[in-house]
Amino acid sequence: MAKLRIGLLFGGRSVEHEVSVTSATCILKALDPTRYDVALVAIDHQGRWHLGSPALPPEAAASGAEVTLPAVPGEGHLVSMPRTTRDAARAIQALDVIFPIVHGQGGEDGTLQGLLELAGVPYVGAGVLGSALQMDKEASKRLLAAAGLPVVPWVLVRREELRADAQAAAERAERALGFPVFVKPANLGSSVGITKVKERKQLVPALREAARYDRKLLVERAIDAREIEVALLGNDPIEASVVGEIRTQREWYDYEAKYVDEDTELLIPAPIDEEQSRKARSLAIEAVRLLEGAGLARVDFLMDRRTGELFVNEVNSLPGFTEGSMYPRLWEASGLPYAALLDRLIELALERHREKSELETVYRRT
Repeated sequence: MAKLRIGLLFGGRSVEHEVSVTSATCILKALDPTRYDVALVAIDHQGRWHLGSPALPPEAAASGAEVTLPAVPGEGHLVSMPRTTRDAARAIQALDVIFPIVHGQGGEDGTLQGLLELAGVPYVGAGVLGSALQMDKEASKRLLAAAGLPVVPWVLVRREELRADAQAAAERAERALGFPVFVKPANLGSSVGITKVKERKQLVPALREAARYDRKLLVERAIDAREIEVALLGNDPIEASVVGEIRTQREWYDYEAKYVDEDTELLIPAPIDEEQSRKARSLAIEAVRLLEGAGLARVDFLMDRRTGELFVNEVNSLPGFTEGSMYPRLWEASGLPYAALLDRLIELALERHREKSELETVYRRT
Protein backbone atom coordinates (compact mmCIF):
# COMPACT_ATOMS: atom_id res chain seq x y z
CA MET A 1 0.00 0.00 0.00
CA ALA A 2 1.29 3.45 -0.93
CA LYS A 3 2.30 5.66 1.93
CA LEU A 4 0.15 8.67 2.79
CA ARG A 5 1.73 12.04 2.10
CA ILE A 6 1.32 14.12 5.27
CA GLY A 7 1.86 17.86 5.43
CA LEU A 8 2.88 18.75 8.99
CA LEU A 9 2.03 22.45 9.21
CA PHE A 10 3.38 24.42 12.17
CA GLY A 11 4.76 27.74 13.42
CA GLY A 12 2.69 30.81 12.59
CA ARG A 13 2.45 34.49 13.43
CA SER A 14 0.99 33.93 16.90
CA VAL A 15 2.80 34.40 20.21
CA GLU A 16 2.38 30.63 20.51
CA HIS A 17 4.82 30.03 17.62
CA GLU A 18 7.45 28.30 19.74
CA VAL A 19 4.90 26.02 21.41
CA SER A 20 3.78 24.97 17.92
CA VAL A 21 7.35 24.11 16.89
CA THR A 22 7.74 21.91 19.97
CA SER A 23 4.46 20.12 19.19
CA ALA A 24 5.55 19.54 15.58
CA THR A 25 8.90 18.13 16.70
CA CYS A 26 7.17 15.49 18.82
CA ILE A 27 4.64 14.61 16.11
CA LEU A 28 7.35 14.22 13.46
CA LYS A 29 9.30 11.85 15.70
CA ALA A 30 6.23 9.69 16.38
CA LEU A 31 4.75 9.38 12.86
CA ASP A 32 5.38 5.91 11.46
CA PRO A 33 7.81 6.23 8.48
CA THR A 34 6.51 2.96 7.02
CA ARG A 35 3.03 4.49 6.70
CA TYR A 36 3.71 8.17 6.00
CA ASP A 37 5.89 10.43 3.90
CA VAL A 38 6.06 13.67 5.86
CA ALA A 39 6.53 17.14 4.43
CA LEU A 40 7.44 19.77 7.00
CA VAL A 41 5.72 23.07 6.25
CA ALA A 42 6.85 25.90 8.53
CA ILE A 43 4.96 29.18 8.79
CA ASP A 44 7.45 31.86 9.81
CA HIS A 45 6.81 34.86 12.04
CA GLN A 46 5.83 36.92 8.99
CA GLY A 47 3.23 34.33 7.89
CA ARG A 48 5.19 32.94 4.94
CA TRP A 49 5.22 29.19 4.29
CA HIS A 50 8.48 27.24 3.87
CA LEU A 51 9.04 23.63 2.86
CA GLY A 52 11.50 21.84 5.12
CA SER A 53 13.06 18.42 5.24
CA PRO A 54 12.25 15.69 7.78
CA ALA A 55 16.01 15.14 7.98
CA LEU A 56 16.32 18.52 9.70
CA PRO A 57 14.72 19.67 12.97
CA PRO A 58 11.44 21.59 12.48
CA GLU A 59 12.95 24.85 13.73
CA ALA A 60 15.26 24.78 10.67
CA ALA A 61 12.37 24.46 8.21
CA ALA A 62 11.66 28.19 8.11
CA SER A 63 14.82 28.65 6.03
CA GLY A 64 13.59 26.31 3.28
CA ALA A 65 12.06 27.12 -0.09
CA GLU A 66 9.02 29.36 0.08
CA VAL A 67 5.76 27.67 -0.92
CA THR A 68 2.04 28.29 -0.86
CA LEU A 69 -1.18 26.28 -1.10
CA PRO A 70 -3.49 27.46 -3.88
CA ALA A 71 -6.94 28.22 -2.53
CA VAL A 72 -8.65 26.22 -5.28
CA PRO A 73 -9.74 22.58 -5.17
CA GLY A 74 -7.05 20.45 -6.74
CA GLU A 75 -4.73 17.67 -5.78
CA GLY A 76 -3.38 19.25 -2.62
CA HIS A 77 -0.21 20.51 -4.24
CA LEU A 78 2.10 22.93 -2.54
CA VAL A 79 3.52 25.24 -5.19
CA SER A 80 6.70 27.27 -5.24
CA MET A 81 6.54 31.01 -4.80
CA PRO A 82 7.95 32.79 -7.89
CA ARG A 83 11.15 34.67 -7.08
CA THR A 84 10.61 37.16 -9.91
CA THR A 85 7.63 38.25 -11.99
CA ARG A 86 8.95 36.10 -14.85
CA ASP A 87 9.19 32.92 -12.80
CA ALA A 88 6.23 30.56 -12.98
CA ALA A 89 4.85 28.80 -9.93
CA ARG A 90 5.35 25.05 -10.06
CA ALA A 91 3.94 22.18 -8.09
CA ILE A 92 6.64 20.73 -5.87
CA GLN A 93 4.83 18.66 -3.24
CA ALA A 94 1.54 16.74 -3.34
CA LEU A 95 -0.22 16.09 -0.04
CA ASP A 96 -2.97 13.61 0.89
CA VAL A 97 -3.77 15.21 4.25
CA ILE A 98 -2.55 18.15 6.32
CA PHE A 99 -1.88 17.96 10.04
CA PRO A 100 -2.03 21.60 11.21
CA ILE A 101 -0.49 22.12 14.61
CA VAL A 102 -0.47 25.91 14.45
CA HIS A 103 -1.56 27.23 17.84
CA GLY A 104 -3.23 30.59 18.37
CA GLN A 105 -4.41 33.21 15.91
CA GLY A 106 -4.03 32.32 12.25
CA GLY A 107 -3.90 28.63 13.11
CA GLU A 108 -6.83 27.51 15.24
CA ASP A 109 -9.23 30.43 14.75
CA GLY A 110 -10.82 29.21 11.50
CA THR A 111 -8.70 31.27 9.10
CA LEU A 112 -6.27 28.48 8.26
CA GLN A 113 -9.13 25.99 8.13
CA GLY A 114 -10.86 28.24 5.59
CA LEU A 115 -7.83 28.08 3.32
CA LEU A 116 -7.66 24.29 3.63
CA GLU A 117 -11.37 24.04 2.81
CA LEU A 118 -10.92 26.20 -0.31
CA ALA A 119 -7.97 24.05 -1.35
CA GLY A 120 -10.08 20.93 -0.87
CA VAL A 121 -7.43 19.16 1.22
CA PRO A 122 -8.30 16.82 4.13
CA TYR A 123 -6.99 18.15 7.44
CA VAL A 124 -6.88 17.16 11.08
CA GLY A 125 -9.20 18.93 13.50
CA ALA A 126 -12.29 21.09 13.60
CA GLY A 127 -13.62 23.04 10.63
CA VAL A 128 -13.97 26.78 10.12
CA LEU A 129 -16.90 27.39 12.45
CA GLY A 130 -15.77 25.00 15.17
CA SER A 131 -12.26 26.40 15.21
CA ALA A 132 -13.48 30.00 15.35
CA LEU A 133 -15.99 29.31 18.13
CA GLN A 134 -13.54 27.40 20.31
CA MET A 135 -10.87 30.06 19.85
CA ASP A 136 -13.13 32.93 20.86
CA LYS A 137 -13.62 32.47 24.59
CA GLU A 138 -16.37 35.09 24.81
CA ALA A 139 -18.45 33.71 21.93
CA SER A 140 -18.04 30.17 23.26
CA LYS A 141 -19.09 31.23 26.76
CA ARG A 142 -22.26 32.81 25.40
CA LEU A 143 -23.17 29.61 23.56
CA LEU A 144 -22.30 27.37 26.50
CA ALA A 145 -24.27 29.52 28.93
CA ALA A 146 -27.27 29.69 26.57
CA ALA A 147 -27.29 25.88 26.43
CA GLY A 148 -27.25 25.64 30.21
CA LEU A 149 -23.66 24.49 30.64
CA PRO A 150 -21.92 25.91 33.73
CA VAL A 151 -19.45 28.76 33.14
CA VAL A 152 -18.07 31.33 35.59
CA PRO A 153 -19.64 34.81 35.38
CA TRP A 154 -17.83 37.18 33.02
CA VAL A 155 -17.90 40.66 31.50
CA LEU A 156 -16.80 41.56 27.97
CA VAL A 157 -14.72 44.71 27.49
CA ARG A 158 -13.86 45.83 23.97
CA ARG A 159 -10.59 47.60 23.26
CA GLU A 160 -12.46 50.60 21.84
CA GLU A 161 -14.30 50.97 25.15
CA LEU A 162 -11.02 50.74 27.04
CA ARG A 163 -9.46 53.46 24.90
CA ALA A 164 -12.47 55.73 25.26
CA ASP A 165 -12.75 55.51 29.06
CA ALA A 166 -10.64 52.86 30.77
CA GLN A 167 -11.85 53.77 34.24
CA ALA A 168 -15.51 53.43 33.28
CA ALA A 169 -14.84 50.02 31.70
CA ALA A 170 -13.04 48.86 34.84
CA GLU A 171 -15.83 50.12 37.10
CA ARG A 172 -18.45 48.28 35.03
CA ALA A 173 -16.52 45.02 35.44
CA GLU A 174 -16.01 45.62 39.16
CA ARG A 175 -19.72 46.27 39.76
CA ALA A 176 -20.64 43.04 38.01
CA LEU A 177 -17.98 40.73 39.44
CA GLY A 178 -16.14 42.26 42.37
CA PHE A 179 -12.64 40.91 43.14
CA PRO A 180 -10.64 38.80 42.54
CA VAL A 181 -10.99 38.41 38.75
CA PHE A 182 -8.97 37.15 35.81
CA VAL A 183 -8.46 39.43 32.82
CA LYS A 184 -7.58 37.76 29.53
CA PRO A 185 -7.60 38.22 25.74
CA ALA A 186 -10.64 36.49 24.24
CA ASN A 187 -8.66 34.91 21.38
CA LEU A 188 -5.38 33.55 22.66
CA GLY A 189 -3.93 30.57 24.48
CA SER A 190 -1.02 29.40 26.63
CA SER A 191 -2.06 31.91 29.33
CA VAL A 192 -0.43 34.76 27.39
CA GLY A 193 -1.82 38.18 28.33
CA ILE A 194 -3.70 36.90 31.39
CA THR A 195 -3.55 38.68 34.75
CA LYS A 196 -5.10 37.81 38.09
CA VAL A 197 -6.49 41.02 39.61
CA LYS A 198 -7.11 41.28 43.35
CA GLU A 199 -7.79 44.98 43.79
CA ARG A 200 -9.13 48.01 41.94
CA LYS A 201 -5.80 49.65 41.08
CA GLN A 202 -4.67 46.52 39.16
CA LEU A 203 -7.68 46.30 36.87
CA VAL A 204 -6.96 49.00 34.26
CA PRO A 205 -3.31 47.89 33.79
CA ALA A 206 -4.50 44.29 33.41
CA LEU A 207 -7.04 45.31 30.76
CA ARG A 208 -4.35 47.21 28.88
CA GLU A 209 -2.04 44.21 29.03
CA ALA A 210 -4.73 41.95 27.54
CA ALA A 211 -5.51 44.60 24.89
CA ARG A 212 -1.96 44.18 23.54
CA TYR A 213 -3.09 40.84 22.11
CA ASP A 214 -6.79 41.18 21.25
CA ARG A 215 -9.66 43.58 20.59
CA LYS A 216 -11.99 41.58 22.85
CA LEU A 217 -11.12 41.25 26.54
CA LEU A 218 -12.70 39.01 29.16
CA VAL A 219 -13.00 39.77 32.84
CA GLU A 220 -13.95 36.58 34.70
CA ARG A 221 -14.79 35.99 38.33
CA ALA A 222 -11.90 34.13 39.97
CA ILE A 223 -12.79 31.12 42.08
CA ASP A 224 -10.60 28.91 44.24
CA ALA A 225 -10.51 26.04 41.80
CA ARG A 226 -8.76 22.87 40.73
CA GLU A 227 -7.69 22.57 37.07
CA ILE A 228 -9.48 19.57 35.53
CA GLU A 229 -9.03 18.47 31.88
CA VAL A 230 -10.61 15.95 29.51
CA ALA A 231 -9.36 14.98 26.04
CA LEU A 232 -11.86 14.34 23.23
CA LEU A 233 -11.44 12.28 20.06
CA GLY A 234 -13.73 11.56 17.12
CA ASN A 235 -16.16 13.07 14.64
CA ASP A 236 -19.39 11.30 15.44
CA PRO A 237 -19.46 9.76 17.97
CA ILE A 238 -17.05 11.75 20.15
CA GLU A 239 -15.13 9.84 22.83
CA ALA A 240 -13.86 11.23 26.13
CA SER A 241 -10.62 10.19 27.80
CA VAL A 242 -10.02 9.59 31.47
CA VAL A 243 -10.03 12.81 33.52
CA GLY A 244 -6.79 14.54 34.48
CA GLU A 245 -5.83 17.28 36.92
CA ILE A 246 -3.06 19.88 36.78
CA ARG A 247 -1.44 21.06 39.98
CA THR A 248 1.01 23.93 40.16
CA GLN A 249 2.96 25.54 42.97
CA ARG A 250 2.06 28.94 41.51
CA GLU A 251 -1.05 30.85 42.43
CA TRP A 252 -2.65 29.93 39.11
CA TYR A 253 -1.80 27.98 35.95
CA ASP A 254 0.17 30.65 34.06
CA TYR A 255 2.64 30.40 31.14
CA GLU A 256 5.58 29.53 33.38
CA ALA A 257 3.58 26.79 35.12
CA LYS A 258 2.68 25.32 31.71
CA TYR A 259 6.05 25.42 29.98
CA VAL A 260 8.84 26.28 32.44
CA ASP A 261 8.22 24.98 35.97
CA GLU A 262 9.37 21.42 36.53
CA ASP A 263 7.25 21.02 39.65
CA THR A 264 3.92 21.33 37.80
CA GLU A 265 2.13 17.99 38.23
CA LEU A 266 -0.13 16.23 35.73
CA LEU A 267 -2.28 13.81 37.72
CA ILE A 268 -3.82 11.08 35.56
CA PRO A 269 -6.36 9.95 36.51
CA ALA A 270 -7.48 12.94 38.53
CA PRO A 271 -8.08 12.21 42.23
CA ILE A 272 -11.83 12.82 42.06
CA ASP A 273 -14.76 10.50 42.70
CA GLU A 274 -16.50 8.47 40.02
CA GLU A 275 -19.54 10.73 39.82
CA GLN A 276 -17.40 13.84 39.31
CA SER A 277 -15.40 12.02 36.63
CA ARG A 278 -18.56 10.89 34.85
CA LYS A 279 -19.97 14.41 34.92
CA ALA A 280 -16.75 15.97 33.61
CA ARG A 281 -16.60 13.55 30.68
CA SER A 282 -20.29 14.06 29.87
CA LEU A 283 -20.00 17.87 30.02
CA ALA A 284 -16.86 17.74 27.86
CA ILE A 285 -18.62 15.82 25.10
CA GLU A 286 -21.61 18.15 25.27
CA ALA A 287 -19.38 21.25 25.08
CA VAL A 288 -17.43 19.98 22.07
CA ARG A 289 -20.60 19.05 20.20
CA LEU A 290 -22.12 22.43 20.97
CA LEU A 291 -19.02 24.24 19.67
CA GLU A 292 -18.84 22.20 16.45
CA GLY A 293 -15.73 20.24 17.40
CA ALA A 294 -14.29 17.51 15.19
CA GLY A 295 -11.29 15.21 15.32
CA LEU A 296 -9.77 16.38 18.57
CA ALA A 297 -10.30 18.83 21.40
CA ARG A 298 -9.39 19.34 25.02
CA VAL A 299 -11.92 20.70 27.49
CA ASP A 300 -10.57 22.54 30.52
CA PHE A 301 -12.70 22.77 33.66
CA LEU A 302 -12.50 24.70 36.89
CA MET A 303 -13.66 22.65 39.88
CA ASP A 304 -14.62 24.70 42.94
CA ARG A 305 -12.50 23.38 45.81
CA ARG A 306 -15.25 23.98 48.34
CA THR A 307 -18.34 22.71 46.54
CA GLY A 308 -16.91 20.42 43.86
CA GLU A 309 -18.95 22.28 41.22
CA LEU A 310 -17.58 22.06 37.67
CA PHE A 311 -17.35 25.03 35.30
CA VAL A 312 -16.36 24.79 31.63
CA ASN A 313 -13.36 27.11 31.37
CA GLU A 314 -12.55 26.70 27.68
CA VAL A 315 -12.48 24.26 24.76
CA ASN A 316 -9.26 23.93 22.76
CA SER A 317 -9.53 22.74 19.15
CA LEU A 318 -5.74 22.22 18.70
CA PRO A 319 -4.28 21.43 22.12
CA GLY A 320 -0.56 21.15 22.78
CA PHE A 321 0.94 17.98 21.33
CA THR A 322 4.30 17.51 23.00
CA GLU A 323 4.88 14.12 24.56
CA GLY A 324 4.38 15.77 27.95
CA SER A 325 1.21 17.63 26.96
CA MET A 326 -2.01 16.73 28.74
CA TYR A 327 -3.93 15.78 25.57
CA PRO A 328 -1.74 12.84 24.43
CA ARG A 329 -1.03 11.80 28.00
CA LEU A 330 -4.74 11.52 28.76
CA TRP A 331 -5.19 9.24 25.74
CA GLU A 332 -2.12 7.22 26.69
CA ALA A 333 -3.78 6.60 30.07
CA SER A 334 -7.00 5.70 28.26
CA GLY A 335 -5.22 2.96 26.26
CA LEU A 336 -4.26 4.86 23.10
CA PRO A 337 -0.49 5.46 22.77
CA TYR A 338 0.91 8.63 21.14
CA ALA A 339 1.72 7.11 17.72
CA ALA A 340 -1.64 5.31 17.52
CA LEU A 341 -3.38 8.57 18.48
CA LEU A 342 -1.76 10.29 15.50
CA ASP A 343 -2.89 7.46 13.22
CA ARG A 344 -6.45 7.84 14.49
CA LEU A 345 -6.48 11.62 13.98
CA ILE A 346 -5.32 11.21 10.39
CA GLU A 347 -8.01 8.57 9.78
CA LEU A 348 -10.65 10.93 11.21
CA ALA A 349 -9.47 13.74 8.91
CA LEU A 350 -9.79 11.53 5.84
CA GLU A 351 -13.17 10.21 7.02
CA ARG A 352 -14.56 13.71 7.52
CA HIS A 353 -13.28 14.82 4.11
CA ARG A 354 -14.87 11.80 2.39
CA GLU A 355 -18.21 12.49 4.03
CA LYS A 356 -18.11 16.14 3.02
CA SER A 357 -17.12 15.18 -0.54
CA GLU A 358 -20.34 13.18 -0.86
CA LEU A 359 -22.45 16.35 -0.54
CA GLU A 360 -24.03 17.77 -3.67
CA THR A 361 -22.55 21.06 -4.86
CA VAL A 362 -24.72 21.52 -7.95
CA TYR A 363 -28.50 21.80 -7.73
CA ARG A 364 -30.30 19.37 -10.01
CA ARG A 365 -34.08 19.42 -10.25
CA THR A 366 -35.66 16.01 -9.95
